[in-house]
Amino acid sequence: MVNNWEGHWQNPQYRRITMAQAIEIALQRVPGDVVEAELDYDDGVLLYDIEIRNAQGVKYEVKVDAVTGEVIRVKLD
Repeated sequence: MVNNWEGHWQNPQYRRITMAQAIEIALQRVPGDVVEAELDYDDGVLLYDIEIRNAQGVKYEVKVDAVTGEVIRVKLD
């Protein structure tokens, strides 16, 4: 039997934090304006991928774990 995870990971039951909470967490780490935010499944981890442009115009990508709310990565985009 094949476990078809494709598409099911978007179901809200698999998340503990909302998109709004993830954005708030990301903005605490990188203050600025949210350019884009999406739910993603990356390497077995359900996460929010949030792009933020700071006051200097520098764009960052912040990945927030959708279950724990932990910031997984912050990088220049």
